[in-house]
Amino acid sequence: MTKAGYVAIIGKPNVGKSTLLNILLGQKISITTSKPQTTRKRILGILSSEDYQIIFLDTPGILTPSYLLQEKMMEEVEQSIQDADILILILDLIEDPDGLKTLQNDFTYKLFMKTKKPRILLLNKVDLTSQEHVKLLMNKINSTHKFEKIIPISALEKFNIEQVRESIIEMLPENPKFYPDDIVSDENERFFVSEIIREKIFEQYQEEIPYSCEVIIENFKEVEGRKDLIQAEIFVEKESQKGILIGKQGAAIKKVGEAARQSIEEFLQRPVFLELHVKVKENWRSDEKVLKSLGYTKWKE
Repeated sequence: MTKAGYVAIIGKPNVGKSTLLNILLGQKISITTSKPQTTRKRILGILSSEDYQIIFLDTPGILTPSYLLQEKMMEEVEQSIQDADILILILDLIEDPDGLKTLQNDFTYKLFMKTKKPRILLLNKVDLTSQEHVKLLMNKINSTHKFEKIIPISALEKFNIEQVRESIIEMLPENPKFYPDDIVSDENERFFVSEIIREKIFEQYQEEIPYSCEVIIENFKEVEGRKDLIQAEIFVEKESQKGILIGKQGAAIKKVGEAARQSIEEFLQRPVFLELHVKVKENWRSDEKVLKSLGYTKWKE
């Protein structure tokens, strides 16, 4: 009998959830930047071996919603908690040196702690703090008996990642595999291309611009003997944001396009021709209809 199950990765924004997923899978499927709230939708990553299959659910960072899009993001987290067989909570020891204190009053965290499913706590960035502090924190949290396992890790340094994988396999229920062994995600190429473009926007722009943008792939055409044609639309909420995104004489958007094209070609393993168009959709982050068309309301109809 094989072991197979769903594992939700939960945590505040920018704690290393997507980095952990990419390292566990051995390839990048979830975008990562230094800015919080990069992940907006849950991303499914599949790790298969001869006798097990782990289906990871990378989720948006836990936060108190300020607008409708963030409410939908938290729905993605809640749904992932419900769907998972095993739950992983990641803490950033630099941002949260006192442990779970900053999460205590958060609804999503309370939902996480209410479940009877196996829970693993990962203390990330142990390479940036003292061993004494890590041991004290582990003993303190261990005494609450809220987690089956507490593992100190450094996602970037790949420290203790093998222990994380082994702990998950140990807790997996006996099930037949849900997906073929050669599938790493259930998303299509269009989704990953749109995410790569959004990643480059997060990397290049400051303050509100990255959070006001959404990317849609309007055309994805494979042309035999020539470069694939990809045409993408970038939505912003205001005309002023459009001007900043495009830049003087189109210099800024050209820089995004070049960086995105290189990463897309690396991901697809073939050359592409990328066109970016910027459009204004006023207050799209708070528009139920627009969010539904973008796939943000699929869990709660």
